[in-house]
Amino acid sequence: MRNAVNAGFEVLMGPDADDKVRKVAIAAAVIGFASHLLLWALHNSGQLTIEGDSMELVKSPLSALYTPFSILLAYEVYQLIRTIPESFSSSVGKQYEIATLLVVRDILKRLSDVNSSEGWEISSDVGFLLVECAAFLALFYTSLAYHNLKKGADDSATLSEEVSIFILTKKAIANLMLVVFAVIALSSLTSWIAAVQDGGGSVDRTIFFLDFFTFLILADILILLISYWFYTDFRNLARNTGFVLSTVIIRVAISAAGVSSMVLFTLSGVLGIAILRMFATNQPVGDSS
Repeated sequence: MRNAVNAGFEVLMGPDADDKVRKVAIAAAVIGFASHLLLWALHNSGQLTIEGDSMELVKSPLSALYTPFSILLAYEVYQLIRTIPESFSSSVGKQYEIATLLVVRDILKRLSDVNSSEGWEISSDVGFLLVECAAFLALFYTSLAYHNLKKGADDSATLSEEVSIFILTKKAIANLMLVVFAVIALSSLTSWIAAVQDGGGSVDRTIFFLDFFTFLILADILILLISYWFYTDFRNLARNTGFVLSTVIIRVAISAAGVSSMVLFTLSGVLGIAILRMFATNQPVGDSS
């Protein structure tokens, strides 16, 4: 069983697999950007007619950025799943990177909408754009803080047998989450294509990410409960519970709309920074839960 879990993780999410997936994602992003730009050009010149809600994807050349960002976001989700066996902090750090890219994609989409309108309404368009930028800065700062913490962490400690078993358990959960990722991605894509054919096809951040973060919360709670078998101190409980709470807030922010979503994204970043400041110092050796 142990060999099967390790082998499955190595084949699907090991360094070699990650390198291949990264190259495929970059190539797909470039091709997707060029294809989306071509669709805009054909639609703008009248050679191709796109109707329904999906027409928002060809409003301006900036709309073409939506496709490559979506592909890069999918790769970041893959990276997030890879970090599950490492630690809660590594996983949450990736979640902030994903939230940051989601906000950036929303900003670019809003800019393409504003660009195609007759004028800017200072009270709504520009005002909400400023709120989105503030949320981006908060999330970006949090992502950098997590990255710096990871760089300064000491990974040279020898792992005990219990910790090795815990990491093996998290690898098994990561393997399951990769299957969930593939199923949700395929389901979201087919549902969107069907909606386009029916005259719908509008795009927002809830597509795929709402369902995925729901399963991610369940996985985090499962890991938190399993960690009790190996760690019993309140410090780990408080820290990891805070990380789970941060994931829940990100999930709620994804489902929210307007200013509320940006406030929640910012709140998740503030919570993450607070947890870092409280628990980054004097971290016990071997604490990788």
